[in-house]
Amino acid sequence: MGVLDDWEVTLDELDEIITARPSLRGILQGFLAEYKLSKMWFSDERIKSLQRYDNHSRQEHGDFGFLYKNVPVNVQVKSLQTHSVKKTPEGYIGTYQCDASDKRTVRLPNGKSIQTTCLLVDGFDLLAVSLFPFGNKWRFAFAKNSDLPRSTYHGYTLKQRQFLLATSVRITWPLQPPFRDEPFTVLDEIVAQKRRPQ
Repeated sequence: MGVLDDWEVTLDELDEIITARPSLRGILQGFLAEYKLSKMWFSDERIKSLQRYDNHSRQEHGDFGFLYKNVPVNVQVKSLQTHSVKKTPEGYIGTYQCDASDKRTVRLPNGKSIQTTCLLVDGFDLLAVSLFPFGNKWRFAFAKNSDLPRSTYHGYTLKQRQFLLATSVRITWPLQPPFRDEPFTVLDEIVAQKRRPQ
């Protein structure tokens, strides 16, 4: 027996509930994106010791962790904001949110602490953005954390902004740098960066 049997809900009823509640649809699509990402890309034999982190853990940075070429990698998964998606003559354009779910105190590399929803530069290694609303097709964009745009919010000092990622980022299909449509070239760069003497 599965969940639908336990709940005594039919597929038609579940479809009706999800269609009527856009916020539930967004949550489910986010979890589906993580599932599809792990099946499409992280079941590859080059990925070892894949684990999905607990959503509420403050210890782990990102949604997934694994070993690639014996180097630990953390992955942050984000999804497009459906209402931002527009069809263009070339393909699609949209926006994804790249932030924490709530404001918390973070310690910056310069030793100072601030309250923010921004994610930190170097707080995770690989970003994977679900592009499903670009044509209702499961595909992803991948980028290194270090290549992502920084916050431009005037409430932070220039010094603070260099350590904080932008919370709202435009993305297109076809992809433009720093995004790639597969993770392995990005992972190779991450591994090379991590193995470089500090």
